[in-house]
Amino acid sequence: MWIISGIRSLLHLVLLSDTSPLLKTQKEVPDAFRYPASETVDNVNPLIGNGGDSPNGSGGMIPSTAPPFAMTRWVAQTRENYVSVTPYNYTATSIHGFQGTHQPAIWMGESGQVVVSPGAGQVQPKFDDRGMSFTHEDEVSTASYYSVEMNAIQGGRVLAEQSATSRVGHLRFTFTDTRQPYVLIEATRAAVLGPSDPDNLTYPHGSIFINPGAREISGSNPERQDFIISPASTPAKNWSGYFCARFDQPFASWGVSKNHTLFDGQTSGHDTLLSGYATFSSEVSEVSVRIGVSFISIEQARMNLELEIPDGTTLEDTAMMTRKAWAEKLERIKIKGASKDQMQTFYTGFFHTLQAECLFIRYRLYPYEQSEHGQYYSGYDDAVHQGVSYTGYSNWDTYRAEWAWLILFAPERIPDMVQSMLQDYEEGGWLPMWKNIIVNMHHQVGTHADSLITEAVLKGMTGFDLETAWEAVFKDATVPPVNDTTTVYSDRQENVDYEVRAGLTSVYKEKGWVADDIHSESASRTLDYSYDDFAVSVFAGLLNKTKEEQFFRQRSLTHPFSIFNSLTGFMEARNASGEWAGPDNGWTEGDKWIYTFDVVHDIPGLIAQKGGNATFVKFLDEHFDGGHNDHTNEPSHHIPYLYSLAGAASKSQSRIRQIAQSNYNASINGLSGNEDCGQMSAWYLFSALGFYPVNPVSGLYVVGTPFFDEVEIQFPLSNATDLKVISRGAPSKPYIKSLAINGEDIPSPIISHNQLLDGGILEFIMSSGLQAWGSNTPGDSWDESTY
Repeated sequence: MWIISGIRSLLHLVLLSDTSPLLKTQKEVPDAFRYPASETVDNVNPLIGNGGDSPNGSGGMIPSTAPPFAMTRWVAQTRENYVSVTPYNYTATSIHGFQGTHQPAIWMGESGQVVVSPGAGQVQPKFDDRGMSFTHEDEVSTASYYSVEMNAIQGGRVLAEQSATSRVGHLRFTFTDTRQPYVLIEATRAAVLGPSDPDNLTYPHGSIFINPGAREISGSNPERQDFIISPASTPAKNWSGYFCARFDQPFASWGVSKNHTLFDGQTSGHDTLLSGYATFSSEVSEVSVRIGVSFISIEQARMNLELEIPDGTTLEDTAMMTRKAWAEKLERIKIKGASKDQMQTFYTGFFHTLQAECLFIRYRLYPYEQSEHGQYYSGYDDAVHQGVSYTGYSNWDTYRAEWAWLILFAPERIPDMVQSMLQDYEEGGWLPMWKNIIVNMHHQVGTHADSLITEAVLKGMTGFDLETAWEAVFKDATVPPVNDTTTVYSDRQENVDYEVRAGLTSVYKEKGWVADDIHSESASRTLDYSYDDFAVSVFAGLLNKTKEEQFFRQRSLTHPFSIFNSLTGFMEARNASGEWAGPDNGWTEGDKWIYTFDVVHDIPGLIAQKGGNATFVKFLDEHFDGGHNDHTNEPSHHIPYLYSLAGAASKSQSRIRQIAQSNYNASINGLSGNEDCGQMSAWYLFSALGFYPVNPVSGLYVVGTPFFDEVEIQFPLSNATDLKVISRGAPSKPYIKSLAINGEDIPSPIISHNQLLDGGILEFIMSSGLQAWGSNTPGDSWDESTY
């Protein structure tokens, strides 16, 4: 996640306390939008995590509607979004339209969006002029249906309802006691390029076409707020977002708005600040519109519309299809022993992990569909290709637990997601680091696609070419970027090419670290590259490439400790000469406390560097008790589980419960930090089940402490067996006395991926006090070298 100021506010923890403001009472969901019946889907509240004035401070989520992994998500627009600004915020009092957003992460900005704005009376093309007031008591927000009743500007009321498929939005407007109804379709607007300077604007040049006979308004919008941080060699000059809106009512009149000036009767326009509109007879009280979107062409947007929501489909039909899609996923986990608040927190988190609201969904779920019924546009070569493609790869965030969650609960998506990364490699030369919409972005560090691919292969995913995958990860690990010795690669640096493993050229290969006097975020890069090397070594082993396995394994185990300063006991950045660069230099969204624990692939080695279990546990205590843990950001996520790997499992159990209670609840401020493409929720979901993938490419999970009495899990994989997690008394008893799988005692706090898929009964015996299995005596309970 990108932090504008470089630090996060401690206010998040206050907002997430038990006194967090609850969501206001909403209207009841109409019965027609409750089918099929699903208690799990009913527990999803998309408004959780949308409070406060800063997305980093409340979860950064939006109440959007779309099916899992949707290419486009539809959301009520309370403000114009850009980098670090969401299109909807709970504090707002007016709605200005309904936006089909492609913003994959709040810090990435918007791309190729379309906005549908209803109104009555005089057409209002200007954003500030068209806002209609509303209250949350007149709002309904679910995973598959959203509605709000607004006060029309010139009198009367407008009820807006929306649902969506992956590439088509479906909206219905009901006008009561209003003047002549109209609907405006906004193609282009002034685009804000960055949060530090809201006056830094560009004016994308779009198109609008009106066909009254077909009841259609179509057009294009080339806005891409992330273009300034695209690799210099892939400008994607011909990219645009396209749309085709089809209405169910005949047009009474129509026109085009250019620079907020209306041109009645015009049927086309090519300009900036561009919209098209249609008015309807005063006798018309209800207007439905379906809006297909595309990254390929207007014709493809029209085809998407006809394939996904054909003529004659009602809004109720669309919402039912989307609700079924959510039910199929969310009902795979059934919980007993959870409060209403916990049920909403859990299932909304599950919703987030599949949404990809990488809108801080992230806005969307992660990753999300980019292809359109068998073809996709690639910004790497500015061409349309046949095949399936995904985008929104926030790898730095999601390799930690989100990807592991998808492997368990959306395995049918994984082969195409991996294949999509390989297509990026073939078309652009590199695997994605942070792929937004069409190309890789200069954002975050490390080549964690190496981890994603390795974990997928390790856990049995197939359907992609292994040799191409190996070629791609091997290139990540061995080939530096162009101008590697002279490019700083600071966060969001402009006018540079692919970043990949910056600093690989000489110092990292020969000495073991990325030089701080050459590259930004050098210490974090060193540790991330070491983990990625470990992932490459695991992949090599799976392919029986023994020489490569040994080479990268050795590099992964030695390089991270090249920046361990034994005099201070912390990881620290180093310059090319070898001198220490200072304890506060070289970090990515963290500090020396957090990153000293970031050797997830060699915790025994880290424990040895710290002097053994006892001193390591003491160091963990100092970390937490000193307020250094920052769960609002991903580098801290694995740290509470490290007690379990040093023979002090009970301390993991205590810390995990504290973190869950402090950072997750069912209020508008119910997420700390921001969702980061599902990673924040993935931590909670795994933790609630009782285990977490500390080292994702190990195939192992470290046991924490389950939250609920009983959980039944139905894995989607055909070779997996249903699993029941029993932990009676867990809501009030955080400590584990023993753990057994199908009656066989588990002597250490580690379980394997295969043990989960084999199913049966995972039974915890819980206790309110410390027990032998979770002994507080470091080193007495088990041998951590088995990890």
